[in-house]
Amino acid sequence: MFLLGFILGLAVGIGFWIWQQVQLNRYLEKVLQPYSKSTDLALPLLPRLRQEIKTLQQQRQELQKSLQTYQDLLDFAPMGYLQVDEENQLLWCNQQAREILYLQRWQPGQVRLLLELVRSYELDRLVEQIRDRQKPQTKEWLFHPSSDNPAELPTIKSMTLRASGLPLPNGQVGVFLENRQPLLDVNQERDRSFSDLAHELRTPLTSIRLVAETLQHRLEPPLNRWVDRLMQEVDRLISLVQGWLELTQIEANPKMQLHLEKVEVRSLIASVWETLEPLAQRQHLSLNYSGPEDVWIKADQARIYQVFLNLLDNSIKYSSPSTNIQIQAKIRFSEDNSIHPTLELNLIDSGTGFLEADLPHIFERFYRGDKARTHSSLADNSIGSIVGNGLGLAIVRQILLAHGGSITAMNHPQTGGAWMQVILPEVVANSQSQDYS
Repeated sequence: MFLLGFILGLAVGIGFWIWQQVQLNRYLEKVLQPYSKSTDLALPLLPRLRQEIKTLQQQRQELQKSLQTYQDLLDFAPMGYLQVDEENQLLWCNQQAREILYLQRWQPGQVRLLLELVRSYELDRLVEQIRDRQKPQTKEWLFHPSSDNPAELPTIKSMTLRASGLPLPNGQVGVFLENRQPLLDVNQERDRSFSDLAHELRTPLTSIRLVAETLQHRLEPPLNRWVDRLMQEVDRLISLVQGWLELTQIEANPKMQLHLEKVEVRSLIASVWETLEPLAQRQHLSLNYSGPEDVWIKADQARIYQVFLNLLDNSIKYSSPSTNIQIQAKIRFSEDNSIHPTLELNLIDSGTGFLEADLPHIFERFYRGDKARTHSSLADNSIGSIVGNGLGLAIVRQILLAHGGSITAMNHPQTGGAWMQVILPEVVANSQSQDYS
């Protein structure tokens, strides 16, 4: 009986073990089903499971190695980088970002709200815009860092930051940060140095011109020809110095340079053309104005006169002979009439136009693009044209910006010449004109 009971118990145990193996095999078949195409079906299930686990571990190690490599690269990068999750919690940032944003309270692996660590609503708003629009966004603002240590506050300076962010999977956002302050400081120092130099040059240039004027009346031909050329070059240098000083003053404090009054645009343009008409007659050019005749704007008359003097002088220089220069005026109203209407002026010539590569740089200082649109020859200067110095259009742009306006350079599709579109804000009513308000 004892032997029979032992054999019966052994049979039950073996049967239970076999049943467990069958159930385990079925479970492993389900688990390994996604990997069945990349594995050898002839292998037993347990060895296959060990092989898959080993493969996954290797892949994980490779991914961790790649992630560490990318983090090392970002830490070495010359600009800051930070990454936030869908709840705007800071997940990771490199060393440059920690220095730019003064993130002393944050440690790697610590997850905290970005706005709690960095009191910059501009940065927080940028992250929200990127997430909402699902498009890369760029923003520049003046950042005022804060610190928990009161002793550091006197040494902390505000800086101009530029942030460029892009959307990432799962609602995350990555943001690259650039400290623009050193570049702005260098530009300001450069402008200050040039302005100081320009101030120092004015006196000796004026003295040289006085000497040249004295010699000009005492020398007979052909010797006076060289003095005439000297006078032209001195005038060009004086114009360059004066233009640089004027541009620097407008950029430094534009509003203080304006003396606003009511200005009638059509009469102002006619006055400018009357000044330049001797140059226009030499090439048989005419001016055609179309648009409202009695339009008044609130502006600095001398500055706006300078704008049209420069623009029309350029058009005369580069227009083909016996052609027209067009000025098309149009008043633009806002949709709800809540603000003053603006005046759009399109100045179009029939000259050589601009190269497409030059158009983004037309209003930069000293920029010279197409050789056909450089300053005029000395012979042209002798009849009184404005001496080209590469600052004229830069000054025009700054004057218009100071007025709250704008200027755009294009090529006109019909004439092929230059097309300058000027926007002047705040068209105002005159006692004898239509009420535009």
